[in-house]
Amino acid sequence: MRKFVTSLFALILSGLAGGLVALWLAIATNANSEYILVFMVSALVTIVATVAFFIAQFVPNPQRAINLTGLVGIALFVLAGIGLIAWTFSQPPGKAQWSGDLHFGAGLILPSIATVIVQWLFVGWRVRRGLKAEAGAGA
Repeated sequence: MRKFVTSLFALILSGLAGGLVALWLAIATNANSEYILVFMVSALVTIVATVAFFIAQFVPNPQRAINLTGLVGIALFVLAGIGLIAWTFSQPPGKAQWSGDLHFGAGLILPSIATVIVQWLFVGWRVRRGLKAEAGAGA
């Protein structure tokens, strides 16, 4: 039950964090309707990260699995961000719309990174507390 509640709270907290980052970016860049996709991707990343961290809690060494899941998630989105930036700057000079594309790319990547970081910190903290409680109860 502890793992389920941990994942539920992590879903709520990371969804809030990712949504707030996306909202802040939308306000800062005076975004229009294109940020609807950013909010949808933010919700999707929150759900996928919750499932990944939920599964990581069930392996024999959960702290190591949670750290690996967090590092892989962050690395994935950093590489995706680098790829989006490279793709934006690889466009021919006549067709390049860098000012609009970079804001959208940041809107896709930064809320996702915030979501993974919040999940990683919260789930890792709860698992460490659970392991300490089990070690104290077993002694």
